[in-house]
Amino acid sequence: MPQTLPRARAIAPARHPRSTGRNRIVALAALGVSVVLTGSAVAAEAEVATAPRSAVTADLTPAPTTELTIPAAVAEDAEQTLEQATLALEDAPDGVETGELKDYVHALSNYDAMPSVTVVSLVDQATAEAEEVVAETASVKEEQARQAAEEKRAAEEAARAAEAAAQAAAAATTPQGAQAAAADIAASQYGWGADQFGCLVSLWNKESGWNYQAANPSSGAYGIPQSLPGSKMATVGADWATNPVTQIRWGLDYISRAYGTPCAAWGHSQAVNWY
Repeated sequence: MPQTLPRARAIAPARHPRSTGRNRIVALAALGVSVVLTGSAVAAEAEVATAPRSAVTADLTPAPTTELTIPAAVAEDAEQTLEQATLALEDAPDGVETGELKDYVHALSNYDAMPSVTVVSLVDQATAEAEEVVAETASVKEEQARQAAEEKRAAEEAARAAEAAAQAAAAATTPQGAQAAAADIAASQYGWGADQFGCLVSLWNKESGWNYQAANPSSGAYGIPQSLPGSKMATVGADWATNPVTQIRWGLDYISRAYGTPCAAWGHSQAVNWY
């Protein structure tokens, strides 16, 4: 009698391992893992398509940024240089060239966004240029101070001269004062001594009596030297009508040009009754 084989028991164990292996492939595929089957089977891809999700993730990730960080000492040098250069610009008077230093200050104001080597180079250049501006400023200010002192000195001298002239004019309003002023001018400017001055006294005694307000109604002659017309004396000073010293200066110049000396003028006056 043929023996009956237990088929169900023999087949069941063989199916259990394959079923288990397939379940593992599905599980791994769900996780996105590629599985290669051995034996006569070809490579099977069980990878879940995850590329689109990766792309979206990449788009949402911000791009890395690079921030320049310069050493604290370099930053401090830049700040000090900016401060010194700004002070130099503010102190520079007109006439000092500051354009190049302004360019350095503008460039160096963004030092925190520059490489250290660039900042160091700008600091060196700005420092050198600031020193030149400071030196030129000192030179210009020194010259301005010298000119101011000279102008002040000239103004003081002019004030003293004006005061002296006013005092001399006041003193010369009398015949005696006028003669004293004339003697001084004749000696200092023309070298005429007492002999020539004696002739001058006689000449102007005849003409005006040394009166600075003397006016000839018939001829229009005016003043101590009897200038004809009196306005000729404006060549010496606009105050010719009221200042006896102005009249004396004009009269002595006229005598020098027309006759050479007061005695020559006095001789002519004696001969023809005018000079």
